[in-house]
Amino acid sequence: MERDPRALRRDEPPAGVTGWPDLADNPFRADRERIVVSPFFARLGGVTQVVSAAGSGLLHNRLTHSLKVAQVARAVAERLLASPGTAELTAKLGGLDPDVAEAAALAHDLGHPPFGHLGEGVLDRIARHRFGLADGFEGNAQSFRILTTTDVRGPSVVGLDLTAAVRAAVLKYPWARLHWPQPHPAAMPNPPRGAAEPADLPGTGSSKFSAYSTELDDLLQARAPFAGRLEDWQQTVEASVMDTADDIAYAIHDLQDFHRIGVLQYAPVAAELGSWLAHALDLAALDAAELAAEARRPGRSLELLRRRMHVRDAWIVDDDAFAQAVSRVRAELVDGLLASGFDGSIEAEQTTAAFSAHWTSRLVGGVVVLEEPGSRSGHVALRQEQWHEVQVLKFVHRQFVLLRPELALHQRGQASLLTTLVDALDAWLGDRDEASRLPRRLHDLVELAHAEYARLAADAPALLVGATGEPVSGADAVRGLARGRAVIDFVASLTDKQAVSLLDALSGRSSQPWSDSFVL
Repeated sequence: MERDPRALRRDEPPAGVTGWPDLADNPFRADRERIVVSPFFARLGGVTQVVSAAGSGLLHNRLTHSLKVAQVARAVAERLLASPGTAELTAKLGGLDPDVAEAAALAHDLGHPPFGHLGEGVLDRIARHRFGLADGFEGNAQSFRILTTTDVRGPSVVGLDLTAAVRAAVLKYPWARLHWPQPHPAAMPNPPRGAAEPADLPGTGSSKFSAYSTELDDLLQARAPFAGRLEDWQQTVEASVMDTADDIAYAIHDLQDFHRIGVLQYAPVAAELGSWLAHALDLAALDAAELAAEARRPGRSLELLRRRMHVRDAWIVDDDAFAQAVSRVRAELVDGLLASGFDGSIEAEQTTAAFSAHWTSRLVGGVVVLEEPGSRSGHVALRQEQWHEVQVLKFVHRQFVLLRPELALHQRGQASLLTTLVDALDAWLGDRDEASRLPRRLHDLVELAHAEYARLAADAPALLVGATGEPVSGADAVRGLARGRAVIDFVASLTDKQAVSLLDALSGRSSQPWSDSFVL
């Protein structure tokens, strides 16, 4: 009987081994178990979601976030398969298995570096500007690199050797930064989410992508079973489930966190939403210059969101649906959850839990499968009503949490820490007298990256370019790229606490000769 191509793995077991010992017989369930026992998964408990949890039980970290995304992804997949006609449609599009969606959700944030998205931006700039890596750093691509390359729990000691379906489901942005596919989705008239170049960084490629050039073969192999069913730039159905679940979890649980610690306050959120609802027509009549000049006044930021949505997402945006979403969020988040505050009481805990459960159920219930979505949507999407509600919930989080000056102050310090840490590790690599005492993990990563870039130089030189697009050739240049990628891989594998402790040790501020920062 021919094997399901979605269940094929990349590697055969080592010689003399009849099979790799998994706890589950189902290959997709086995993938889930391989991900869960990975140390890269365990480290997510020490990685920032929005702000460092620092041991607090009140804030999500990347591990608890991933668990909730997995819970939502499985619920979405099972609900869709139970809907009349949906199973046939998803089979036509390449398949939908709850185990695959759940495994992808568990794995989707493995590549997040210390300090979350702040760390992601810092490492990308360092990778491109200091080390000349055209691919830079991207959390989704780093997740795929871990699963296929830098984790060592698979049978060939390279990656986890997951099935094609799970690897493809992790590809939230199924393209490379610059080189694949051709034509590149960044050149589309209305590029998929994340595919466009950053407006302030022309020529650098897509702002979001899911594979470095070193893992391009793995991307192509994972996508092979879906050839002819999906466009090269389209997510698989299971990747689309994971992506939608991530949006749902993000929209709800981070708001819940910041309500519990008193950061998300009733008055400013009520003023913003209430002012827009009361003056929507007047705000819509303001020209762009007037709106920008009054940006700090209540209601103006929400009006700017409405206008951006018309530019980016004309395929689904609707002013009536937007107004209804603002009204619902005002009633249930502001006048419901935030109005009573959080005092740690049983009643407050129950109110917070009920808010989370209600919104999760509502948004999961709004998920549908689209046979022919536009370029800005996956095959799995929210109905128009719920889509607008997610945009408003995410707006509240961004406007009243992420843009707070206190958070900016905290993040500037974290950015400086990561930059200094990379400098210190790079200097250590360049110290011939101390090279023999490098952390073994860093030494191994240098050797791995050198083998990868040497292979690209020999087999696919067109992929080997510097950050400015110029061809890279010569043994020294290849070694330089490998050294840079290894340092980035090493730092990205740390928890928040390990990054701080390692820099303390390297700068002489630590009195302890042994630290878990060196056991990676």
